[in-house]
Amino acid sequence: MRRDLFANSAVGQLVPIAGVDPVRGEWTHAAFVPDPLPGESPELSGATYRAVADARASLAALDSTARSLPNPRLFRQATLRVEAQSTAALEGTYEPLMKVLAADDDAEKDPSLREVLNYLVVAEAAFGWSQERRALTVSMLGQLQERLMEGTRHRSSQTGRVRDVQVVIGRRQDADLNELPIKAAQFVPAPPGPDLTARLSDLLIWMSGDHRGRFDPVVAAALAHYQFEVLHPFHDGNGRLGRLLIVVQLHHSGVLSEPTLSVSPWFEGHRADYFGCLMGVSTHGDWDSWVGFFARGLQASADQTRHRMEQLARVQADLTQQVAASTLRAGSARQLVDFAVGQPTFTVREAAAALKLSYGRTNKLVDSLVELGVLGHWGPAEYNRRFAAPTVIDVLLGSDPTRQ
Repeated sequence: MRRDLFANSAVGQLVPIAGVDPVRGEWTHAAFVPDPLPGESPELSGATYRAVADARASLAALDSTARSLPNPRLFRQATLRVEAQSTAALEGTYEPLMKVLAADDDAEKDPSLREVLNYLVVAEAAFGWSQERRALTVSMLGQLQERLMEGTRHRSSQTGRVRDVQVVIGRRQDADLNELPIKAAQFVPAPPGPDLTARLSDLLIWMSGDHRGRFDPVVAAALAHYQFEVLHPFHDGNGRLGRLLIVVQLHHSGVLSEPTLSVSPWFEGHRADYFGCLMGVSTHGDWDSWVGFFARGLQASADQTRHRMEQLARVQADLTQQVAASTLRAGSARQLVDFAVGQPTFTVREAAAALKLSYGRTNKLVDSLVELGVLGHWGPAEYNRRFAAPTVIDVLLGSDPTRQ
């Protein structure tokens, strides 16, 4: 890390760190520790305030759409898979969206895909706590991080707790090939120890506070996201947890009555600016560029999420009408349609468990909907066959420009 870039930072300070390299021996360097978040909103330009207002309008429209749906959680489950794929991709774990949609959540053994799917469980746990109005603590965040790492190659002795080792982020393009990783890094976050844990605790308390009259909720979310990513409190999973906390914070502050927002697809598409604007706060105290970028991201994400939810709602209505116009009269047929919207691909056994029906009855019901064209076979025709509603898949794959 180039210490000269951070030497005069207005939002933090460099602290000395030292260690021992097994080959080169002792080394000394510096890490960046952010100041506590301010008590008042930073000075922002008129353009940034307009971006914040636009984001609030788009978030309000998304929330209005979610509240108008009979079961918004149904659509949230489908959208979460898109978010899980993109948030993992931002951290270097790329799995095609089609593969994520087809995965068996419980049986998946591939560590890379397991890493993506774990996000679904972590997000639902965090949203559940938020809906119960429970403020996050360091311990609760550790539980989420541990679940995120379960069954992956990144699970280690550091999992589930604030790290007690020094970590680095990225590598400078101008770094010498033989330079020590700690000095070649693009950024060196706060050193481990009680101070790091205390700063994380302070951040979580700040996030759960009432900032009305001092911060717009979008600005507060932007500041909190910066602080979490710069602290980098865990050995792994900080990016995914940090982006999840954006939605949790907006839900807690009342901007969203349903935590339906998906933010990572947009940030993934603008990753260079995302990391660049975060760095700009640390090096130059440039809150304006970061908050403006963040607000534009929330606006685009809210619009995209709302559009996807509206599409899924139309698909659900069309499929339900298709069933109603057929000779099928069982109420469970409509339940199966709802299940297919929330669970993009599934086995007969999974559907039977969700609908609380016998395997045989569910199998006949699935076959009937396949004959009707509501459902289709997904993947190879083998023992553990999977099914999907093709029109639901089309909506979700519309979020993936590669459609791989």
